[in-house]
Amino acid sequence: MNRSMEAHAMLQKKGFNVRSFGSGSQVKLPGPSPTVHNIYSFSTPYEEIYQDLVAKDKNLYTQNGLLNMLDRNRRVKPHPERFQEYKGLSDVIICCEERVYDQVYECNWFHRFFEFSVRENFLKNYVIKVAINVEEKFSVIKILMNTEMKHCHLVHIINIDIRDNHEEATCGALLFCHLCTLLEKSADLDNEIEEILSNFENICKRTILHTVSC
Repeated sequence: MNRSMEAHAMLQKKGFNVRSFGSGSQVKLPGPSPTVHNIYSFSTPYEEIYQDLVAKDKNLYTQNGLLNMLDRNRRVKPHPERFQEYKGLSDVIICCEERVYDQVYECNWFHRFFEFSVRENFLKNYVIKVAINVEEKFSVIKILMNTEMKHCHLVHIINIDIRDNHEEATCGALLFCHLCTLLEKSADLDNEIEEILSNFENICKRTILHTVSC
């Protein structure tokens, strides 16, 4: 809601076709103490969250920047979105945290495999496990790639760790804009992305993770 939405707002202003998501089960915002949080569902409008916090303690949530953040968010889109519920296709997914990067990869792979399995009746003699091991995973990806290449849409999943505070969110959004500009200029992204990311890593002095999913 902070880092992803700051990047969303900035990329949108630059004309990119962009969406932003959370990956948790609920939206969790700081509360009046470290052990008390404000919890909302992903379908809760930003306007409703904003007004709820104003009613609870306007001074507190003004001082800690939450109201300013929510004001920005409600001008970008109506409500938070959860990645696990997104059914669309993406060319590039950029994450702000390695834990989320792992979640996105697993979720993206599982959804694509499930769709393929249903379409090809592949589930008849195969049981999907939530904690599927690496060997099984890549054997299935190989099957999918070999037999369904015409339906396979490659997506590049990238991670750059950004600390979850307002200052770092702004810095991260600038980095993402720069990176997306470089990626957009590529004439052959699938073959050039490793070199682009390596050069960008040297410039930004941050570790970049990258993988490809189908």
